[in-house]
Amino acid sequence: MNKPRSVVVTGMGVISAIGRDTHEFARALREGRSGIGYLAQSSAYCPLGYIGAGLSDFCFVPGLRQYSGLPAGLLQRAEQCARRSPLMVQSAVLSSLEAWQQARLYEQPIPTRQMGIVVAGSNLTQRYQYDNRQKFQESPEYLSPWYALHFFDTDHVGTLSEIFSIQGEGFTVGGASASGNTAIIKGFQAIRSGLVEACLVAAPMTDLSPMEMQGFSNLGAMGGKNYYHEPGKACRPFDKDHEGFIYGQSSASLVLESRESAKKREVEVLAEIVGGALVLDGNRLADSTVEGETRAMEEALAQAHLQPGHVDYINTHGTSTPLGDETEIRAIKKVLKNDLERVWLNSTKSLVGHCLSSAGVVEAAAVVIQMREGFVHPNLNLDNPIDGDCRFCGPRAVPAKINLALSNSFGFGGINTSVIFKKPVHQYSIH
Repeated sequence: MNKPRSVVVTGMGVISAIGRDTHEFARALREGRSGIGYLAQSSAYCPLGYIGAGLSDFCFVPGLRQYSGLPAGLLQRAEQCARRSPLMVQSAVLSSLEAWQQARLYEQPIPTRQMGIVVAGSNLTQRYQYDNRQKFQESPEYLSPWYALHFFDTDHVGTLSEIFSIQGEGFTVGGASASGNTAIIKGFQAIRSGLVEACLVAAPMTDLSPMEMQGFSNLGAMGGKNYYHEPGKACRPFDKDHEGFIYGQSSASLVLESRESAKKREVEVLAEIVGGALVLDGNRLADSTVEGETRAMEEALAQAHLQPGHVDYINTHGTSTPLGDETEIRAIKKVLKNDLERVWLNSTKSLVGHCLSSAGVVEAAAVVIQMREGFVHPNLNLDNPIDGDCRFCGPRAVPAKINLALSNSFGFGGINTSVIFKKPVHQYSIH
């Protein structure tokens, strides 16, 4: 039996409330800059005060100009394919262009049939469908014929495959808030098994409609009541005053490829993915379980032939919901045992909010940045930790040597995921 191939990250792209590319995103992480405030009414409706980390002032065509170093033909295809697409598709195109550029795939291409695409998320067009409903009710005959293509999640796959000329495997994966990690795991597995040499993992922003916002509110999952007048304090992962998640809008993309391919193309390796596990609770509800989250982390470690003592840092799911935070800490304590006091913990959601289906890929980029730059970003609003035994990062970034990191994502319906990133032997600054 052939030995599984090593899988590395060679490109990243991020568009978020705290940075429109990885450079700005990295600076914001180090500075502990929060993107949470009041959402524009045109972006989303929230009965609790329009609190969230919104992707404001987003313009697709001007956004293409920052990638002027890419081939003109590629940028022309991007504009032609996506200029009339919904916001979710456009955000994924821009973050994918950055990842493509960093991976130098325009200089040292991989054969089109040896590249795949995995898009993170399902039900990706809720806001788009909601906005078209009123137009349809008034004049159904004037509904855009493009709607018949855009409402499918596969529109993301088709658009990205045409822009980047990708002809290997391609699909979307739904895992609720664990969709990002699920997409990374499926890309990782495809490369390890030899199905493709490289994979573009794209996580479009989740653009909620008023119905989803109200649904989350009625479920009691959203925060914002107690900090309406101080929105920057509303997202409080692992703090005793946490009350629910704060919605965030971000898109992120990764280029994964085999180590052999990266070596052949002579491109920098940003990080290695050495393990990833997805396990189910057998539970259709929104409540998380210690057993499922523990099993995800333990199976990821076992897959990589690692022990808890090898872990230096965990980027937690850390949603700022009381049940979710408390369950995750209990699971982490079960996994780490005597290593608990040594391992750094934080939540990127304290800065960018909960980006739902794209969260896992956004947070994977944050993990790689911190690993390579040697710091742990702040966990904002952690005034009264729910647990005194854990090594949480506080209000300021701290220097840290991170050789191995876990990144957790857990989704409604009992979906538990954990991905393990390893620091490469050689590195360069992302700044």
